[in-house]
Amino acid sequence: MKTILISGAASAAALLGPTAALAGPSPDDAAFIFNTFSFLANGALVFAMAIGFCMLEAGMVRTKSTSAICVKNVGLFSLAGVTYAIIGYNLMYNGVDGGIFGSPGLFDTPDPAAESAEGGYAGASDWFFQVVFVATTASIVSGAVAERVRVIPFLIVITVLVALIYPIQGAWSWGGGWLSELGFSDFAGSTIVHSVGGWCALAGIILLGARRGKFSADGRVNPMQASAIPLVTLGAFILWIGWLGFNGGSQLALGSVADASSMARIYANTYLAGCGGALAAGIAYYAAYRKLDITLILNGVLGGLVSITAEPLAPSFVQAILIGAVGGVIVAVGVPALDRMKLDDVVGAVPVHLFAGVWGTLAVCLTNPDASLGAQVIGILAIGLFTFAFSLLAWYGVKLVLGIRLDEDDEMHGSDVMEVGVVSYPEFVSGRAG
Repeated sequence: MKTILISGAASAAALLGPTAALAGPSPDDAAFIFNTFSFLANGALVFAMAIGFCMLEAGMVRTKSTSAICVKNVGLFSLAGVTYAIIGYNLMYNGVDGGIFGSPGLFDTPDPAAESAEGGYAGASDWFFQVVFVATTASIVSGAVAERVRVIPFLIVITVLVALIYPIQGAWSWGGGWLSELGFSDFAGSTIVHSVGGWCALAGIILLGARRGKFSADGRVNPMQASAIPLVTLGAFILWIGWLGFNGGSQLALGSVADASSMARIYANTYLAGCGGALAAGIAYYAAYRKLDITLILNGVLGGLVSITAEPLAPSFVQAILIGAVGGVIVAVGVPALDRMKLDDVVGAVPVHLFAGVWGTLAVCLTNPDASLGAQVIGILAIGLFTFAFSLLAWYGVKLVLGIRLDEDDEMHGSDVMEVGVVSYPEFVSGRAG
């Protein structure tokens, strides 16, 4: 029987000819394929966060402003893509060499036929993974300034953010600039992505002022109920899923056993940090107000995710839960604290992305023995001051030239009627067309 099988195999090989002798990819080729796949697949997960941000914001605003939220989110993602191709990627990565920024210019898409395994991954896959991070930064701003910001001025500010502010500060660390030389560590962007969006949002909130009716003359806070809690919940869950790619893909490789093992741990730690944030925020808020506010709990999830983003690989499972839990408590305290300061953040973006982002960047030192607390503090301050100052300048410049806020009558009728012309819930919205 054995002789028959061997004879049959030999006959098959003779019939198939060279095809039977085809070998699998070389180790270098296999690494190239898996690294490229990781960038593309994880980048697609991050891109899906656009759905999460859009749905969360659409549910948090009142029905009269929902279409405007959708316009802003489509617009900012499109602007991020175009500007990062034209100027942003090279400004962030091309020839920074320990300096402040690289050489601006159009990203030169590699010729697929000319690429080789020596590069480690397809060049366009890296660009794709990086650009969805830029868009995520811009998405953070949208919900914070909702319901009173004008759409076109908002998109002009966002253009400044994605074309200049984000890539310049990103060059300082991820691009091999001066913060990288100093030893600043931010694995997937607690500061580089999330606090940057938070600083820009804070500048906008300050210059825009609160929504009319949010705060009474006697200092009382008048809650403005979210229009669709199921949408908020859907958005938060989609963001949670997308965050796995956000942090996992930042391993930047999947071509070895070590990389695959690291990515698995990052996925698990990211998930657990979100769990810790949800539980801690819910407990903290219930202890203070005897209520289980679902919007606060969901923001606790996001605060936990932001907190673990600066170092999702080194922590143990228990440490990841605790880091996320602290982020959840920061959100639970930060949301009402902003209200007391008369700062109207519609979706809680500043506590989630800025406050928890600062915590997460400092928490790196708790689990990564190579991290320097001094470098972390310098990085937080430098990126924060730069981003806030230039964001404030952008908001103020657009305010002087075009104005950034809806007038009282337009705000009363809502952005959908006055600026978009398409209302999301016509049976609930009354008013005149703009």
